[in-house]
Amino acid sequence: MIITLQNIGRRFNRDWIFKGVDYTFTSGESYAILGPNGSGKSTLLQVLNGSLSPSIGQIDFTNDGKAVEIDTVFTHLSLAAPYLELIEEFTMSEMVDFHFRFKSFKQGMDKAQLIELLNLPKSTNKLIKYFSSGMKQRLKLALAFCADTPMLMLDEPTSNLDTQGVDWYLNLVQQFAAGRLTIVCSNQEHEYSFCNHKLSIVDYKV
Repeated sequence: MIITLQNIGRRFNRDWIFKGVDYTFTSGESYAILGPNGSGKSTLLQVLNGSLSPSIGQIDFTNDGKAVEIDTVFTHLSLAAPYLELIEEFTMSEMVDFHFRFKSFKQGMDKAQLIELLNLPKSTNKLIKYFSSGMKQRLKLALAFCADTPMLMLDEPTSNLDTQGVDWYLNLVQQFAAGRLTIVCSNQEHEYSFCNHKLSIVDYKV
């Protein structure tokens, strides 16, 4: 999967969040989108995943040399973000089943292995509304990493995780990020230390 940005900008009302972004994201590479809180990292990520249209410029997606229509981009990506809600009336088991009605498991993974990976054995049939914020974040990350998609997008991936949870996240990166186009929005180095490309959102402020 390749994402090509040409003079991309996004504004809310009259205020530009960013402008003039010319950049190419390439399959198999990992990218960190950096900037302070409120700088527009999440907005750029939403443009990149097709859920938000740019105010100016052009964005193109290609997969295996073929153009991907903007309204089908979501089928090619997995996303974990603080603003992405889980269905709290589902149990963890039901949430996994629901998620993988729309995505395929990565090769070698299945529901039982994902639940084992979460290391929450007593919570399989617990309603998600009773999960702690850290448990919810673990579930979001596991669903994203274990889905067989060419793109992996992570926004503040270790929010609500303790030190042990951060180590668990970095282990997921080692196991499941290789070969994918991985994009991490962050201002904490431990979240993106593995990324080999960095894009600073403040470079595109008007």
